[in-house]
Amino acid sequence: MTDEWQPVKSADRTLEILERLAAHPGRSLVELARDLDIPKSSLHGILRTMARRGWVATDPTGTRFGLGMRALQVGAAYIEADDAVGMLATVLDRLSEELGETVHLGRLDGPNVVYMAKRESIHPLRLYSAIGRHLPAHATALGKALLAGLPAEDVDALLPGPLPALTAHTITDPGALRAELDAIAARGWSMDRQENTDGIVCFAMTVPLRMPATDAISISIPAARVTASTEERVLDALRRGLAGVRAARALLS
Repeated sequence: MTDEWQPVKSADRTLEILERLAAHPGRSLVELARDLDIPKSSLHGILRTMARRGWVATDPTGTRFGLGMRALQVGAAYIEADDAVGMLATVLDRLSEELGETVHLGRLDGPNVVYMAKRESIHPLRLYSAIGRHLPAHATALGKALLAGLPAEDVDALLPGPLPALTAHTITDPGALRAELDAIAARGWSMDRQENTDGIVCFAMTVPLRMPATDAISISIPAARVTASTEERVLDALRRGLAGVRAARALLS
């Protein structure tokens, strides 16, 4: 009889610390110990080791912790080595040049969507975002576009609990979300109606590189700049931008 595999405790704790600091930088030793249920004596030793290797950095007082430069280097290496990010760079550039709005490439990561690449808006009024940021998939155009391509049972497995509200417009009812995903699957594009950020409207389409799609591209626009013709103009640009991607699928393993 084979024993059930168990994670290496020290490695598991180290990764928990990195994930916690990525989501909540500037935590103290006491806060991290409480959040992660790790004894302070053990946690202090792990943090000192991580700081020595550059994975963790402290503030000037030496009492609060955040990610170090090594985390940035490894994250950047992941992005640089990703085939889809490199292949879609030209598509993102063209959409940015044509529309002048914020363009994101997003990837489904469990119940969240993570920004893999972005192009900034040319306008002072724009959406704040950062590569590597995670957002609840059900509250974003990127996430909804990707969820719509999954079987209903897979969506239920990814989103088993209550759906958190990011704004007053976020869809939090599972039945309403299911209806929204069915509509997205039928029409081929998704829309975030200020569901992630108040004052921001987003349109998204999946990238036809893998089936089911793992990546999507969105255009984020302040609601104040959205006019009657915006939807048609943005969707047309997305369709044209993605038209040649199917031919490149063979280049990905």
